[in-house]
Amino acid sequence: MSGAAPSGVRRVGVKVCGIRDEVGLDAAIDAGVDWVGFVFFARSPRVVTPREASRLHARLQGRIPSVGLFVEPDDAEIALVLETVPLEILQLYTDPDRAAAVRARFGLPVWLAHGVSGREQLPRESRADGLVIESRPPRDANRPGGNGVAFDWSILAGWSAPAPWLLAGGLTADNVGSAIAASGAPAVDVSSGVESRPGQKDADLIRRFVSAARGGPGAVSSPAG
Repeated sequence: MSGAAPSGVRRVGVKVCGIRDEVGLDAAIDAGVDWVGFVFFARSPRVVTPREASRLHARLQGRIPSVGLFVEPDDAEIALVLETVPLEILQLYTDPDRAAAVRARFGLPVWLAHGVSGREQLPRESRADGLVIESRPPRDANRPGGNGVAFDWSILAGWSAPAPWLLAGGLTADNVGSAIAASGAPAVDVSSGVESRPGQKDADLIRRFVSAARGGPGAVSSPAG
C-alpha cells in the first residue's frame, strides 16, 4: 500500500497514526509497524505542525514510510507541509475526484478514507492507491474518521476490494485479532486505541497492539500496492 508493497503472502500490516512525539514514534519503530501517520488537521488532538512532523520524520531515517493525514485540503496546504516534511503517502478525507486530482498534482500515493455503516456502502471501484475503511463518524462529531468507534466488521467478509486497504476505527489490542478474523483485513490502522489519553501515545499499548495484530489469523494475502 505504500506504492511499492510486495504481493504474495505476508504478515498483517500495521499503521500507527497520530504520532506526536519521540516516545510514540520510537515505540512504533521498535514494534515493527509498517507505516506511521502524522495528522495535519487543526481540530484533532493529534495535530502536528510541519516543523514538528519534520523533526519526527528525520528520526525515521527512511526505515518506515510516513503518511500525512489531511481533511479536505487545498493544494497550498499540502504543498506547505511537503516543503518541510518529505511524506511518502497522503491520506485524505475528501471525495474521490479530489483525491485523484491531489495524486496527479503531487505525484504521491493517495489513500482515501471511506466511512461505512453497512455492506452496501463499501466501495466497488477506486482511483486511489489505497482505502482506509472505518466507521462513519457520529452525527455530533466535530471531525471525520472513525472517532474511536468500531463497526460490524463482518460486512467486509468476502468483499472484493477495488484497491489495497486498511481497517480502522475503534481498534485496540483487545479486539484487533477478532477484527482481522472477521473482516479479512490485510492491514489495520490505529490511533486512539494505543493512547493513554487523547493525543498521547502509550509505548506499551503500541507493542501490545502490534503483537495482537500479528498474532491473529496468521499470514494474509496482501494485494500489490
